[in-house]
Amino acid sequence: MAFAPQDPRIPDPSDPIINEGRVDYVPTPISVTRARQHATRLISEWGHPALADDTALIVSELATNAMRHGHVPGRLFRVELTLTKTRLRIAVSDPRGERLPRPRHPSPRDKHGRGLLIVRALADRWGVRERTVGKEIWAELDTQTSRNQGEWDHTGSCRFDHREEEDSKQ
Repeated sequence: MAFAPQDPRIPDPSDPIINEGRVDYVPTPISVTRARQHATRLISEWGHPALADDTALIVSELATNAMRHGHVPGRLFRVELTLTKTRLRIAVSDPRGERLPRPRHPSPRDKHGRGLLIVRALADRWGVRERTVGKEIWAELDTQTSRNQGEWDHTGSCRFDHREEEDSKQ
């Protein structure tokens, strides 16, 4: 949703950290799968199973970008999850700081280039932070927001089902 340039590492005393998880991965396709599964398991164990699907998709997209575009031989990428009272922060860092990501506008024929658009659509906030070595792309999901469950169609667009609203008007 919104791009937030502020540094998310600065703790907010009114929103204490409840849980944290961090794993380093070798930049291979199987690591993206493992990162997604680990994140899904953690968020469910932490008591927020409703966020598991969005978390899995965000981790998958950011980890794939780290593997494809942030790869440096012999270096790992990191996936961090931080749960506070009000939000889940997902951060993926890689060693390629000279390649900062930005959302693209792919044509319907493009096979790639939608990852950050998906992250932007799912996240309540997201951003990029340059590090001494590399970069970190992060996204936040509010834990207390009810989420519309969308349905992805064959064009890559998301349709939201508003039948509940229509049913309540009748």
